[in-house]
Amino acid sequence: MKKLGLLILGVFLGALAMYYYCCGSMEMENESPITEPKGLITPKEAKTLDQAYNIKHRIINDSLYKNSADGGDNRSSWWKLEDIQNYINYAENQAGELGYTMDGIRVYLGAHPNSGKETGLTTMFFIPTGYMNKSQGSVFPMFQESGDIPGGSGLNHGGNGMPPGANYPQ
Repeated sequence: MKKLGLLILGVFLGALAMYYYCCGSMEMENESPITEPKGLITPKEAKTLDQAYNIKHRIINDSLYKNSADGGDNRSSWWKLEDIQNYINYAENQAGELGYTMDGIRVYLGAHPNSGKETGLTTMFFIPTGYMNKSQGSVFPMFQESGDIPGGSGLNHGGNGMPPGANYPQ
């Protein structure tokens, strides 16, 4: 009788330990640690970069938008977080279909063509970057060249600053 009580107690403690082990590890898997990305800058550094761009922005505005009533050329673009996350998922999937592994996003400056309401305004757009998938037997997989993915769709049409020429922070 004494051994049966110890057996039941052992089974109970074992089941309890397994419960905490399994549930605890599942919770940890769902919560990935937050890591600081490379290249973070402080708000003060962002303001310094923004102010350093003032001369170039003034030259663009003075030469192209001297009498503009809409606030001049764009200095920033804005996207909803959901749109950026959806774009990253879409671009990774498209890269795989094109035979590439996506490893980043490049941001380009561009200008809208001279037609419609955004005529000539500066815009920013994302293009996926990555490298071509090689066979798993590749001798030097770590030396693959990363670049813009040919045929990869970009993301544009973010919102303008308000007003378009507003400095950081808005």
